[in-house]
Amino acid sequence: MKFNNFQRKMIAFIAPYNLSKTAAIYSNDEWPRLRFAHRYQSHFAPLKWKKLKILAIGVGGYEDHTYGGEALKTWKTYFPNSMVYGLDIIDKRYLEEDRIKIFHGDQNDKDFIQEVLAETGELDIIIEDGSSANEHHINAFYTFFPALKDGGIYAAENIHHSYWPSLKGEKWSNLAKDSFELQNWITVGGSLDLNDPTTVMNMFKRLVDGLNYQEFLNPGYTPSYFDENILSIQFYHNLVILYKGKNDEESNFIENNTLHPFVLETLGVKSLEELDLDFSKANKSINEYTTIEARQ
Repeated sequence: MKFNNFQRKMIAFIAPYNLSKTAAIYSNDEWPRLRFAHRYQSHFAPLKWKKLKILAIGVGGYEDHTYGGEALKTWKTYFPNSMVYGLDIIDKRYLEEDRIKIFHGDQNDKDFIQEVLAETGELDIIIEDGSSANEHHINAFYTFFPALKDGGIYAAENIHHSYWPSLKGEKWSNLAKDSFELQNWITVGGSLDLNDPTTVMNMFKRLVDGLNYQEFLNPGYTPSYFDENILSIQFYHNLVILYKGKNDEESNFIENNTLHPFVLETLGVKSLEELDLDFSKANKSINEYTTIEARQ
């Protein structure tokens, strides 16, 4: 069902906090509604009337000029005092309107992204739904998360491609040759191995440990930017939501990644060495983590 402008305004007025109803205003045959609206509801409702800067990576519609931008319009309506930015490798700038600005370029082009961020300034919400490739998901997170303000929200959608390996062979290459959409589905770089360190899901799993970096029993550990600046991570089916903030809550038992003196005293020893612990596994996992992060 299509709504005219008056009907859209009435729905937004009658149910101002109901994001699912707002999303339904811009439904179409291809994408009937904003899929994760019911998940975003509790996260976004407290911010509704604030003056925000929102960036959506991926506008939708691929090469088809008959649709796309439904999510951008949803955010514009739901956040009436906010500026909404879109970014897409397909030129969708014809969808621009008041309070919607669209950038045309590659989310993996660092120079282009720096130009985008120079124009937007610090962001309040980032919604990542661009390329399906795991490598691109990971690059996007490392590139865009630092652009959030403290208290900002980063949402990564459609992480199911973590579990979907690329399809190889001449048949698939030929099929995807002339279709950007098929390329986006076939060359995803996921894995059937649930512990594959190169998938976006496993990147987020590693970041969960970083929430507790002050509890790591590993003397000499240097916290990463993400250890220190991710305040919480929430997982849903096919969606991860992260809050940015100073993750500086101290441990009750660990100090500088070694046991607090009162713990050593309680254990009846004077140093960590007397406990004869093997730190090789801890150092191995941390080295793997920082090596992957350093590639970005």
